[in-house]
Amino acid sequence: MCAMKAIVITQPGGPEVLKLKEVDEPRPEGDQILVRVSATALNRADCLQRRGLYPAPPHVPADIPGLEFSGQVEALGPQASRFQAGDRVMGLLGGGGYAEKAVVSEAQVLEIPQEWSDEEAAAFPEAFFTAYDALFPQLGLKMGECILIHAVGSGVGQAALQLCKAAGARTMGTAGSWDKLEKARQLGLDDAICYKEQDFGEEVDRLTRGEGVQAVLDFVGADYLEGNLKVLAPLGRLIIVGLLSGAQCQADLSQILRKRLRVMGTVLRARDPWEKAQLTERMRRYVLPLASSGEVIPVLDSIYELAEAPQAHQRMEANRNFGKIVLRCG
Repeated sequence: MCAMKAIVITQPGGPEVLKLKEVDEPRPEGDQILVRVSATALNRADCLQRRGLYPAPPHVPADIPGLEFSGQVEALGPQASRFQAGDRVMGLLGGGGYAEKAVVSEAQVLEIPQEWSDEEAAAFPEAFFTAYDALFPQLGLKMGECILIHAVGSGVGQAALQLCKAAGARTMGTAGSWDKLEKARQLGLDDAICYKEQDFGEEVDRLTRGEGVQAVLDFVGADYLEGNLKVLAPLGRLIIVGLLSGAQCQADLSQILRKRLRVMGTVLRARDPWEKAQLTERMRRYVLPLASSGEVIPVLDSIYELAEAPQAHQRMEANRNFGKIVLRCG
């Protein structure tokens, strides 16, 4: 069996436990394709997995993080027929993206827009798949509605911002610095809220003249739940995508009853393959044309070499990034 280089989690811990090692190259089976990975991008789940808090799902490498990729098709499994060797592709992974090669079902793969670099393509899948799925199939966001996007400077946050603008929604966003918020304004953010200096509940109340927002996209979890419920207008919807502040909290649930709110949660990594395939097809149909026309773009924060994965993780955990942190793999 051939060998390849990959970043391996040698034990649970900080960024220093990420080591560049030689491992066995994967082989495509069934409808899988073998991809020579050009680049991958960091996600918060990678940091959790590194710390031993987010184990990989079955049938993917348990010690190689990485939930997305861009690259070239190198070989096909016996049931794969959609792509050919040499095609430039990008897509989702259950894990294993921090490596020179990876295998993935062809049903979870998209063609890379011709004008995009490999680094831009690597920054697209997880952010835009997550944002699109949360905003439209689940929240049912409509033209003219107002949405509050927390962590608007994150990868998913900036993807959501662009998709909301393309759909004709009014956007409010929170971030920890005015610098990040100014960058978000350049992507179309309507109203900026710096959570380190302002109370987002008071600001939403002021900006909407007490009417509230129709939807909230939240990555913070426990600390924001009660505030999120307060800023929602009657019949409003909240979707929780992350739990940066933890999962345990106290909140006044009577607001859900009184305002007839809907509260949802979502996760992408652990979904069944057929669900990911369905989402990939929706992305191909509805979002890829926006990407090809330049109406939505992947936002790159910084680019590191594969061996610099520890430094990349340090940057993410310090919350210094706006957009995606990318690793070059090949």
